[in-house]
Amino acid sequence: MTVRLTTLSENTAHMGFLAEWGLSILVETDDCKVLLDSGMGISAAHNADLMGIDLSSVDKIVLSHAHTDHTGGLRDILRRMRKQVEVIAHPDIWIPKYVHFGEVSRYAGIPYTREELESLGAFFNLTSEPVRISDAVMTTGEIEMTTGYEKIDERLCIKSGERMVPDPLADDLALVVKTGTGLAIITGCAHRGIVNTVRHVQKLTGSEYIHTIVGGTHLILSSQERINSTAEEIRELGLMRLGVSHCTGFNACAALAAEFGQIFFLNNAGTQISLD
Repeated sequence: MTVRLTTLSENTAHMGFLAEWGLSILVETDDCKVLLDSGMGISAAHNADLMGIDLSSVDKIVLSHAHTDHTGGLRDILRRMRKQVEVIAHPDIWIPKYVHFGEVSRYAGIPYTREELESLGAFFNLTSEPVRISDAVMTTGEIEMTTGYEKIDERLCIKSGERMVPDPLADDLALVVKTGTGLAIITGCAHRGIVNTVRHVQKLTGSEYIHTIVGGTHLILSSQERINSTAEEIRELGLMRLGVSHCTGFNACAALAAEFGQIFFLNNAGTQISLD
């Protein structure tokens, strides 16, 4: 089984690629191509063109959650695909989402209507349960929160009537990819906690060996204590690769790089890795 991960959009980029706040990762296996998220805007489609990737060959789109920086590129991507495509996500993606900046709340959800995206070819499969996309690829479904130290970012909220209430980010999910040497977890932001995500995958799979984690870890505003606890638990997995992106943050990147050494890398736009 050959698996290739191509990061189409991320906050930083290899030379010649377009950087943009957000994330989009293309997962290719022997039997399917799955796009996890679409980035904030034009970068995912632009970088796919630079790499000679035909987006019309993508079989499924998975949304890790509904924030704009992971869904804003959907319109450009669907226009390039020129076909009907299943979009797998949690039912909560259509709940209006906001982020607090001091006293101001700014809309942070999907920047398009469902009707517009459906007119461009999207048909939505909304479920809180895991979805098996192929023999090698599945979604986590809704992730259980079991650690005591991983909390949802308090700035994130949803609109309930006229009130703003904390967003439980129940729509946060990840991809699980089975390879010949174990599992790879591909995350969007891991808003519910990267360790919670790992534990959830272990429960789903009967604790199969996890050799790779790639994607966002949302440690950007975390205390050093949480970063240390995260590193301690991830160390026990015996990873072969840890590639962090987007919302991980400088302090956490530095700490994880020091902790994991040669298996650590920054997963920028333009990064392509094979998992054989």
